Amino acid sequence: MTRLFVPTAVVIAVSTLLTAVSPAQAQETGTLRMTFKLKGAAKSFPPITPNVDQAFCGSKMIPDETLVVNSKNNGIKNVIVYVYTGRRGTQLPPMELEPETHTLANQDCRFEPHVVIAKKGDTIKVTNPDKVGHNANFQFFNNTQQNLTVPAGGAVEIELKEDEPAPIPVACNIHNWMKAQVVVLDHPFAAVSDEDGVLEIKGLPVGEVVFRANHENGSLKDVIVNGEETEWRSSKFEVEIKPGLNDMGTIEVPADAF
Repeated sequence: MTRLFVPTAVVIAVSTLLTAVSPAQAQETGTLRMTFKLKGAAKSFPPITPNVDQAFCGSKMIPDETLVVNSKNNGIKNVIVYVYTGRRGTQLPPMELEPETHTLANQDCRFEPHVVIAKKGDTIKVTNPDKVGHNANFQFFNNTQQNLTVPAGGAVEIELKEDEPAPIPVACNIHNWMKAQVVVLDHPFAAVSDEDGVLEIKGLPVGEVVFRANHENGSLKDVIVNGEETEWRSSKFEVEIKPGLNDMGTIEVPADAF
């Protein structure tokens, strides 16, 4: 039987090569968690009473999403937070963005979801599972503005070739109560708060990071962070992201901000 002799130095070198990782793989990342709550009494917004396509839309319970607050814990839904890369913002390293397709449905005479977070290079598929025709008017700044008619059961796709400087409003010109927002970034670091007002942004680079917060119908300039009154100029704030979970705690927004 023939034995294969491998010098010890070669074994060590090969083992080191196999277990080595690139700087990008070894780089530590952090997660930002925040909980947005309303401070004070929430304004009352009764369900929408349709004035168009009443036979169909009038059979649906259509919520007014001007301000969605959880009655159990005052959590604010649909607050958007993203890494700000504009002037005096965070300079992110170049990254490859994997294209994705996001669905924005004209469903039950409202847009679902209310907020779409996308990246440059992604596609938005506008669908209409309803039995009536809808419209989707995208007021883009950098991408070509779109004013699409989507027939019952139909679908239209929009390619997002550029990122946008701020959340973009979407409206249905047929049913004027239907509104949504689309965020288009050149990175994946964004999130929208859920029914409890909680959001998480994962995979963040470690270090000082500038964020911007947005709510379509409210000001997020004067807030209360863990009981301390704080001013977010232009709705921007800075966080030192450390490896692992970075929980900012509770951010209260005064009721008169909406």
